[in-house]
Amino acid sequence: MKKKPMLVPPTVEQLEAELEREKRRRRYRKIIRSTFSALIVVAAAAILVSNLLLPVLKIYGISMEPALVNGNIVIAVRDGSYERGDVIGFYYNNKILVKRVIGLPGEWVDMDLNGSVTVDGQLLDEPYLNEKALGECNISLPYQVPEGRYFVMGDHRSVSSDSRNSAVGCAAEEQIVGKLVFRIWPLSSFGKIE
Repeated sequence: MKKKPMLVPPTVEQLEAELEREKRRRRYRKIIRSTFSALIVVAAAAILVSNLLLPVLKIYGISMEPALVNGNIVIAVRDGSYERGDVIGFYYNNKILVKRVIGLPGEWVDMDLNGSVTVDGQLLDEPYLNEKALGECNISLPYQVPEGRYFVMGDHRSVSSDSRNSAVGCAAEEQIVGKLVFRIWPLSSFGKIE
């Protein structure tokens, strides 16, 4: 008959070492859990801020050249008050268009064949333009901007589809994503949007 091996109880040092290993494992798990939780909270906060307060937009196309070019990444601010000259983003057919506010609610906007714009009879000074053009205009001018809407135009007037086209029309307040205030990409153009 075989003898069973005798079990030797662990020493105090062995028990203390095992206890220390278990404590380290629990601390490691706790650190991992808390780090993961913090990352989730930070990501959720970033998503909320970017969607509700500071939307981040990427510019596609050339309708806002020279102020904004294809590939620029910009930050918008939702403040609810927009003035002439502000660059805004607004929803149109499940896309976001970026244009400059030209006419405010209730104002009369007019353009001549050379592309010079007047608002309520006053010629606009538009230093942000490289060239003036009537562009794609199928609305009757002069045009009165409806209440709660903004007459918007791209800076590259000859190619921009904007409020001069009845298909796009004026941007309604509820369509506006925000006022574009800061360019963050490319780094060579980093800064405030004029």
